[in-house]
Amino acid sequence: MRAAKLIVIVFLVYVGIVISFESLIGYFQPGGESTLVIATAAEGGSPKDRVLARLESNGALYVAANHWPRAWYNRALENPNVQVTLDGEKGNYRAVPVTREEHDRVNGENSLGMSFRILTGFPPRYFLRLDPR
Repeated sequence: MRAAKLIVIVFLVYVGIVISFESLIGYFQPGGESTLVIATAAEGGSPKDRVLARLESNGALYVAANHWPRAWYNRALENPNVQVTLDGEKGNYRAVPVTREEHDRVNGENSLGMSFRILTGFPPRYFLRLDPR
């Protein structure tokens, strides 16, 4: 009985850490040279900006849904015409879901550290290729 209580407490503390980390990163949206800003909109909705890590592979530009909150990703799937601010310049792109082979290559070239995976609660990782329009 004591072991079960301890396991539940440890689990709840871990969930709290994940929620706190995800909330803070979503709130502060840190930017820099290795990031970009993507503006996504649901059909008929107004665009919403999100700071994302900028990934490159084979000369193509990618972004990844690395966190549990991923409304931007779902909006990009619904309406793949997105605007990206990259190095201070805005451009129009088409967000394209990647194939399994492409996913494995980009993931291998841009792997996440174990500490990041632990802090984010091990969410599945999905990639979009950003093709200029």
